[in-house]
Amino acid sequence: MSDHAYETIRYDVTGAVATVALDRPERYHAFDEVMCEELAAVWAEVRHDDSVSVVVITATGDKAFCTGVDRDFVPSEGGADYDFTPYTYDDPGKLLGPRANDVWKPVIGAVNGMACGGAFYLLGECDFLIAAEHATFFDPHVTYGMPAVFEPMSMMRRMPFGEVMRMTLTGNHERLSAQRALEIGLVSQVVPGAELASTAATVASEIASQPLGALMATVRTMWAAREVSPAVAASLGNTFLHLGMTEAAMDEGSKVFASGARIDPRIR
Repeated sequence: MSDHAYETIRYDVTGAVATVALDRPERYHAFDEVMCEELAAVWAEVRHDDSVSVVVITATGDKAFCTGVDRDFVPSEGGADYDFTPYTYDDPGKLLGPRANDVWKPVIGAVNGMACGGAFYLLGECDFLIAAEHATFFDPHVTYGMPAVFEPMSMMRRMPFGEVMRMTLTGNHERLSAQRALEIGLVSQVVPGAELASTAATVASEIASQPLGALMATVRTMWAAREVSPAVAASLGNTFLHLGMTEAAMDEGSKVFASGARIDPRIR
């Protein structure tokens, strides 16, 4: 168990699984300056803690996962810089996610309610998402006179182009249900709200039961491979392979296989 206290986040480590829960329920877990700083700190903690193999990111309660940037955070004192001259926009959410903070351990998003706007900085950098049945997804930027830019860019890697465009252009007029998110591949599983935490914990513990080096090398490989052409990715295959392959790990894997012990898999 971690004893590190945060103001806007609950951080818990059980076994090899860390849970990061956004905790500003009075603001529907919108992020402010403090949460931005604390997320950077918690990702650093995850990165350097060799006992942590997998992370689940979620939020407290069941109303919302995250509703983006706290409107009180921008554009006034201490907030983001909304200077509208070209190239000077200081994006307040660009460092929220695990990949932006150089975390390459597997990260599961457990979406426990409404997720919109700046929530996609976090969800876009998870390896896969599990959603509660009542979860919804939308992007309100254009409704409030703001171009939808960085968040839908992130979601274009998770959703079909037309679905991203429809979500961003409809603004507050339409929300994606958890079921629709499943149909388009945004989430990998939908469960009753009461089962979300336990489902995410089960999958996380199963992943964490496997060698961390192999897990991290796989995560790095998959994220790198989708940024380049298939031919370039294949040409880098041996480089990716050696990121997490060691003689000791291979020997241990051979022993496990030779033992005859087999996992009884769940069917999803």
